[in-house]
Amino acid sequence: MMEYKPTILSGGESRSDDQIMAAHERKHVRRVSGPGLPGSDGQGEPLVIMELLQRLRVKDVMRDHDIISVVRTDTMHFAQNLMKRNHISGVPVVEGKRLFGIVSINDIIMALEGGWISDPCQKHMATNLVVLEEDMPLAFALKYFENYIFGRFPVLNKERDLVGIVSQRDVTRVMMRELTKELTRLEGGAGHAAPEGASTEKSEGALPYYSMRQFVVVRNDLQNAGKAANEIKKMLGDAGVEKKIIRRVAVAAYELEINICIHSLGGSITFILDGHKATVIAKDKGPGIKDVEWALRDGTSTANDWIRSMGFGAGMGLSNSKRVADFFDIKSTVPTGTTVLCEFNLPEKK
Repeated sequence: MMEYKPTILSGGESRSDDQIMAAHERKHVRRVSGPGLPGSDGQGEPLVIMELLQRLRVKDVMRDHDIISVVRTDTMHFAQNLMKRNHISGVPVVEGKRLFGIVSINDIIMALEGGWISDPCQKHMATNLVVLEEDMPLAFALKYFENYIFGRFPVLNKERDLVGIVSQRDVTRVMMRELTKELTRLEGGAGHAAPEGASTEKSEGALPYYSMRQFVVVRNDLQNAGKAANEIKKMLGDAGVEKKIIRRVAVAAYELEINICIHSLGGSITFILDGHKATVIAKDKGPGIKDVEWALRDGTSTANDWIRSMGFGAGMGLSNSKRVADFFDIKSTVPTGTTVLCEFNLPEKK
């Protein structure tokens, strides 16, 4: 693989190829560990994944439409309302396709506390930012996510125009889709053969298959909050699960997904469905919960005023998840993170 060299550009420079940004939470960069790849054992990736990472380009995974932005003369208050209406955690500052900066949730909070919410965005936007280029191999994008705390990056074309945004969720979605295609091709379109000596009989009343999905949840990515829960709900509906059980699972999945989004540094939701139960596992990367018993009480929340103004952070996430589940377990370590397990029993079909 080619040597990784980050592209860091300054919006304060006057050259014509100025660009910038990542929908970030901080203006200072620090190293963090990034998302694991499907099938990776931590020592290296399977050959099929390595091939995909080199074959796919950033432009194959980015979102190139509905880029919500502001201009430099717009006020911080205008940016705040725009972020609130669209449930997003940051907006790029763009004029004529040229990227000048980014205004994030943290910038808005600081503006509210400092009393400069009516100032133009150009006074308080972040300008030293990291960008991706649309023709970069996807492997480079993963390196960026591994080395920076940003949840998404802007994508520029050869003319230095902003052409898209790429997030961890986008990478995971496309990788899973391409891996499924590749596995289907390798199998020749045929189904898996049963292992020699294994019984081919289905237990009475059991669902006809086993399914597992994992969803990446990015910190403060309110625009995509709830999408994992919707996918889980659809999977249960396709499997013919009773509607009242679907509602309970969906409630737990949504509450846990929102909790990771607004209270943690990011994490994942894993959903497992088999013939006897549905399981939701929420795992985040920190900072952990000091008092789990307190966190399980109704109405207890550490959400800031900005999150509350968006309609989140009421403090019912963990208690609601525990209330609807047949089995509930939570383990948390400061500063490592928290893992929550919810299980739902599925009645046998008559």
